[in-house]
Amino acid sequence: MDTLRNILESLANLVWATPSFFPFMIVLLLFTGFLMTIKTRAIQIRRFFHGWKVMMGKYDDPEDEGDISHFQAISAALSATVGIGNIAGVATAIHYGGPGAMFWMWITAVLGMSLKFGSATLSLKFRDITPEGEVAGGPMYYIKKGMGGKFTWMAILFASLLMISALGIGNTIQSFTIADQMRASFSIPTWITGLFSATFIAIVIIGGVKRIGRVASILAPFMCILYVVAGLTILALNITEIPATFALIFKSAFTHSAQVGGFAGAGFMYMLVWGIKRGLFSNEAGMGSAPVAFAATKAKEPARPGMVAMIGPFIDTITVCTITGLVIITTGVWKDKRPAKIAATAQNDITVISKGTKIQQNSVLDDSKILLNTSFKVDSGAAKNVSFVKHHSLVDNAKIIVNKKPYTGKIRINSEKVMYLENSDKQIYLKGEMMENGSPLTSWAFKEGLRLFGNWGGLIITFGVLLFGLSTSISWSYYGNRGAYFVFGQKGADIYKWIFVIINFIGAIISLELVWAFGDFAFGLMAIPNLIALIYLSGTIKNEADKYTSKKHLTYQEKLKLKQKKE
Repeated sequence: MDTLRNILESLANLVWATPSFFPFMIVLLLFTGFLMTIKTRAIQIRRFFHGWKVMMGKYDDPEDEGDISHFQAISAALSATVGIGNIAGVATAIHYGGPGAMFWMWITAVLGMSLKFGSATLSLKFRDITPEGEVAGGPMYYIKKGMGGKFTWMAILFASLLMISALGIGNTIQSFTIADQMRASFSIPTWITGLFSATFIAIVIIGGVKRIGRVASILAPFMCILYVVAGLTILALNITEIPATFALIFKSAFTHSAQVGGFAGAGFMYMLVWGIKRGLFSNEAGMGSAPVAFAATKAKEPARPGMVAMIGPFIDTITVCTITGLVIITTGVWKDKRPAKIAATAQNDITVISKGTKIQQNSVLDDSKILLNTSFKVDSGAAKNVSFVKHHSLVDNAKIIVNKKPYTGKIRINSEKVMYLENSDKQIYLKGEMMENGSPLTSWAFKEGLRLFGNWGGLIITFGVLLFGLSTSISWSYYGNRGAYFVFGQKGADIYKWIFVIINFIGAIISLELVWAFGDFAFGLMAIPNLIALIYLSGTIKNEADKYTSKKHLTYQEKLKLKQKKE
């Protein structure tokens, strides 16, 4: 598992230019976002309020071809985007890149609104109706039909990456975060949570896109409102800290973050990459995932679902992610440590290093100082000549606990960094003051922010993680299923559903770093063919945008009245 994690992290670093490669993905994303904004004459700003009206069904015509309404389409898309990225993704961005990463998340959102418009517009324009009577659409279809048959290979590549990304970013990361949060909040074994998650998802996704749309249209609005209200309450209680928090974000956006948590902070490029990477993970702009859902919209004009799609990054990143980031920064937990006790297992990823080893930019500077296949001595819980790293920072006041007591004796470490006792299967625990990362960091922030109300802050995050994670997996199962249908046909799509369910369970019981590395690699790679297609078809997007914005649009009720008048 450790070897696999190292391979996936290397591949993810190659795709995302972390920390020393040329930032190809960053340049491609920003360039395409600027191009879409210029071509559409900043449609995300000009027609912002119109997009909201379309989303609320003001222009819906039930006679239009398609499977789901505009509201159900954006609910499915938001179920896939407003989720773990808003809770765990923002937390990891701040953990790795510091407060300045928030600024770059906002940049991805503003530019991402035009990317979402373009991709959803193309998705409806080039969609197909399957022999089974369902709508099939997404980047694989507008690559093949819009760019021409010679690009079929790129369409197949995208569909294949969509299948893989759905298993990673839309599945294992979700199930892991749910299981991790349930373990942290209620000490529920991860395999039990994984079993529940996989069973629930199987029940929903076997019902197809219409059931997915119905479930998403209920879960997405409810969980968004609950989360936003809780976050705004915390910010209201800490309102005097907000100006300083914004100042810190803008100041940190163009400089490296100060030393926090036992490591030396992050350089500018490191912070930039983490902000854009996590912003992208949160709103999925440019990835080509949401267009799969918007292709199923009941609409005639290609630009109409585009109008709704562009609202997604605003809700997801500029609203929900900002609330999460402000809560984490204003409460100060992003740079603090707190007492914790964790089991020495592969999933918890504890690194044992020689005492005095330096940690910088979230990594051990000298890998030779990481102890493997060796042992160290412990006296009354205190380890001799070694230190411990958890969440990329040193564990302060570390104690080794066995049988609920400070341990004295020898501890061995295997090749996967796991501590164990020779000739004994007793569980080893590490106790000390540790930084948090992922959803437990956000949970801690909400708990601190709502401490006047008892433990409600932590419970809201736990409940939010459960709903967000489940709804995201449900929506991504549909995305991956459409990729499987494009490559393998209906039989392959049916088999993929069950693979998705099995992988969901596996994601709940493996380590955080392994899960995120897999997701980052597949997710980043998936964007490349879609962004190339958006650039290639930017003229088509411009024409559809101009055609749509140049005429007056009647509501469905107005159309009925006009029809009755003529009759």
